[in-house]
Amino acid sequence: MRFFKITAVILVLMVGAYAASMYYFVDENKDFKIEKEIDYPIDKVFSQFNNLQHFTRWNNFFTSSQSIDIDYYTPYEGQGSAISYVDPKNDTDGEMFIRYENPEKSLRYQLFEDRNENPTVVDVQFKVLSAEKTKITWYVHTPKLSVLRRVENFWTEDRFAENITKSMVNLKNVLGNKVEKDNQMASIKYDSLMVENEEDKLLLGINVSTSNKKETLYKNIVMNYSKIYNYTTMDLGKKDDEFGFPILITDADNYKDKEVSYFLGIPLSKKIGVTDNNFNFRTINPSQNYVMYYKGNYEGRIKAVQQLIQKAKKDEMRFGDIRITFIERPIEGQDVNMKLSLSVFK
Repeated sequence: MRFFKITAVILVLMVGAYAASMYYFVDENKDFKIEKEIDYPIDKVFSQFNNLQHFTRWNNFFTSSQSIDIDYYTPYEGQGSAISYVDPKNDTDGEMFIRYENPEKSLRYQLFEDRNENPTVVDVQFKVLSAEKTKITWYVHTPKLSVLRRVENFWTEDRFAENITKSMVNLKNVLGNKVEKDNQMASIKYDSLMVENEEDKLLLGINVSTSNKKETLYKNIVMNYSKIYNYTTMDLGKKDDEFGFPILITDADNYKDKEVSYFLGIPLSKKIGVTDNNFNFRTINPSQNYVMYYKGNYEGRIKAVQQLIQKAKKDEMRFGDIRITFIERPIEGQDVNMKLSLSVFK
């Protein structure tokens, strides 16, 4: 009995000492600043912050959980927009609001976590460093914590900084794909032969062999693109702005063959775990290409392919695979919009 009394007294003293140390030596809330730079123009960057549907697609706070469920509320963008979220697996929930917006200058967010009546307030300021570079500064003000919970303030800043670091990687990937798509759309000159240097790419897709009969091949491409798109978006949880245009790789002159083999894939920024053996990764190495853009029915692409091959032979260049980039997703019964690239070398 005496042992338990002594133990109880020790516990009371320890709790008292802990509470006293927290009260006198640890602030009840935290204020800190985090700065980052990103190599994209202010208009591209700001739209990823003031639109919460965009924001939740790259911010690590939301993307790190597969079980989180998010509801969006009008106006969806700018001051007054809001979301609520529930994450049953991690036993968390909350609400987030944009309370203030100065377009392309600053935003103020309020985040209420786990029914806490006091929000985390985050002011984000944007500064143009150049036409292609933006500085982003987060000013964070955390809610007041009770004496017994103040120990959390020891790791709040580190946790927030880690989240921002991971989020910036995601944001660069999102903007990279978006800008690449925008640039490709803006540079299209149909039926003109051009020379381009292509950087390396990582594709997630499938290998296919099928009949080369009229319309059969294109139907097969449409079907397999749907498989890849659904796997990437539903099973892997990727959003449309997280990957590039679909690319088909095949022998340049196999349009003459009765059977056609091809690889069809979607560009991703990095390798991720794939559990379905039907899908695999393929790397496109940097290359010099003869390029033509084509719009029309799929069978009509053959003329463009022949022009690229004739150009390579005329220039005494050897050539490799033909790569077909679908600028618009392939849909059965509709014309295609594509970029044909023939890799060439001496």
